[in-house]
Amino acid sequence: MDHDYFIGQVQARAQLASRGEAEGLTRATLETLGERIPEQVATHLADQLPREIGENLRRTVTMAGAGTGERFGLDEFVRRVSARGQMAEPNAVYGSRVVLEVTGEATQGVLDKVRDSLPSELRPLVDAGSTGEMQT
Repeated sequence: MDHDYFIGQVQARAQLASRGEAEGLTRATLETLGERIPEQVATHLADQLPREIGENLRRTVTMAGAGTGERFGLDEFVRRVSARGQMAEPNAVYGSRVVLEVTGEATQGVLDKVRDSLPSELRPLVDAGSTGEMQT
């Protein structure tokens, strides 16, 4: 999946007005995910994505480079995406679901490893996708 197609899918599924909004949502979601998951997992996921998109996972160094990822739950994940993307928290929840769904399609199974590295509280973001309700 190339960069333009990825961003186009995020824009369409999240019903965003512009590609710029889709870029911002993607950046906010993946930077936050990059802070939460182990760095080795983030690097592996980034390697499977278009370079411009994968770089969002590599922008943060957590735990002084120890590679373990920060420990935070769903509320903090949503708060960070909301702040980075300058959007309301309900939009950040749905937008994150969309970005993670498209990421899963682009990486053919790598997102399963990401999901397994997350606490149960965050897994619904990966599982819900852009349709249906998020089970918490």
